[in-house]
Amino acid sequence: MSYDNVCKILAEKYPTDFARWLLAVEPRTIEVLKTELSIEPIRADSLTFLQTENRILHIEFQTITRSKTPISFRMLDYSVRLIRQYKVPVTQVVIFLQQTNDEIAFTEEYSSETTTHRYRVLRMWEQDSAQFLNNPALLPLAPLTQTNLPQALLSQVAQSVARISDRETRQNIAAYTGILAGLKFEKNLICQFLSEDVMQESVIYQDILQKGEQQGEQKGEQKEALRFCLSLLDERFGEIDSSIIERVQVFNKEQLEALGRALFRMSSIADLVTWLDEQESN
Repeated sequence: MSYDNVCKILAEKYPTDFARWLLAVEPRTIEVLKTELSIEPIRADSLTFLQTENRILHIEFQTITRSKTPISFRMLDYSVRLIRQYKVPVTQVVIFLQQTNDEIAFTEEYSSETTTHRYRVLRMWEQDSAQFLNNPALLPLAPLTQTNLPQALLSQVAQSVARISDRETRQNIAAYTGILAGLKFEKNLICQFLSEDVMQESVIYQDILQKGEQQGEQKGEQKEALRFCLSLLDERFGEIDSSIIERVQVFNKEQLEALGRALFRMSSIADLVTWLDEQESN
């Protein structure tokens, strides 16, 4: 289950609360931008773009620090494309959910010979729990905040959940909270404080579970398609340069199936490279 995807759901469900927290202003208008800017489809789940009346808030949630394209470079890339497309200032915040000593979680800029780009980094384990405990929209993040008494914090979180008057909202917030608490606490301890029955009654919880199962099935199908394509490539052309294999490995299931069909029309590596170039330019 994707923890950062749960955070994305929260940010898009409660955009005003996240804007207040991260921008420290009261937005007069706010809109969730359903825009496709990512060159890495696998990263799309953890990104949220919120547009206020005069600014875009770009939030990226992270459970791990390492990625194929470094976080700092992604921030530069997104910033340039957002400003070019929307022509307004952009505030970027990377939120690290799980405690780490990796220097990437303490890095707030991209720097090269000609360019320096700065962005904000928030480490949840350094945040004061008070503002999260008092806001249902941010409450699911509360278990990840700073504390010397983890069980006491989890007890406070459970009490805050119980005070939510609307039953459906209480169930959903409990479900989100239980999922994110899993980054820090054992399941048995979470269930002591947050009723598992209440969480499982949540429509959102069931939807997340279902999506997780579907994603697992899709990943299995994609791996099988990739394995089949690599076998075909080996039979067709023998040993292939690793740079070509890397390009094929990022394809989704539909692209891999298209490649499998196209291979029968190829007579050389040059044909393969041309086909890959065409796919990547579409």
